[in-house]
Amino acid sequence: MNPIIFVCILTGIIHFTETAATSLRLAGVRTKQIATSLSFVNATLLITRTSNMLQAPFLGGMVDHAILSGNTDSLVGSFRLVIFSAFIGNCFGAIFTPFFVAIFTKAIERFERGGSVPRLIAAAFLPRNARGIFRRLRLPSRESLMNLSFKGMPQTFLWINLVVVSIYTIGVLSSLYAGALVPEFRITASQLSAIVNGIATILLVTLVDPTCAFITDQAIRGRRKESDVRAMVFYIIIGRIVGTLILAQFLFLPSAEYIRSATLLVKSMFGQ
Repeated sequence: MNPIIFVCILTGIIHFTETAATSLRLAGVRTKQIATSLSFVNATLLITRTSNMLQAPFLGGMVDHAILSGNTDSLVGSFRLVIFSAFIGNCFGAIFTPFFVAIFTKAIERFERGGSVPRLIAAAFLPRNARGIFRRLRLPSRESLMNLSFKGMPQTFLWINLVVVSIYTIGVLSSLYAGALVPEFRITASQLSAIVNGIATILLVTLVDPTCAFITDQAIRGRRKESDVRAMVFYIIIGRIVGTLILAQFLFLPSAEYIRSATLLVKSMFGQ
């Protein structure tokens, strides 16, 4: 298999899984088990971490091959394709969100009775349970989309979420491309992805996550309707889609240049 195709598939899986994890907030509200639902987020994101682990050497190999062949410009098109695959993954995740909510809601309820994640996973593969899972397959309905509203929703954090997703999508790719631009210091450049992702992390932990938690907790306490959490999940996912389709593509090269400049600054400190 062509390495770029493999990387794109893994990127799509990563973003598909992250979108699925977003729906766990709504499942937590429906079951009134928000702590359990958040622990399920970590279990779900194991797929993301595994995909990242498999993806990393292939991305590095693409950069090394481009440097050795003197064709670093080809990385721009390849990495833009990877970013586009993130958009595709988010789109599929959005389409299956109602299915995820139904499955996660049932999983949380069963976990309450059994108290064992391995047993829960094993039970899901039993023929009768597998058929039940597929019977729950549902897609977003026009009516449910029409009932969504921005009313009472802090819109600033939704825009910030769009920025956060965009930065996370291109952080590593920009650092790898910056490394291709300064190949003698490409390891330094790859380590500087943190100066891009760090901005997203600060925004996430100070503005996005606390607001999501606030809205979710209010719904658990009955101070907000479940529809507010449903709207929040919807707009977060829309932010993921728009962010990976437009803003991430726009930020990719400027971020790479930013990291390249930082790499040259580090290089100058070594007197070279």
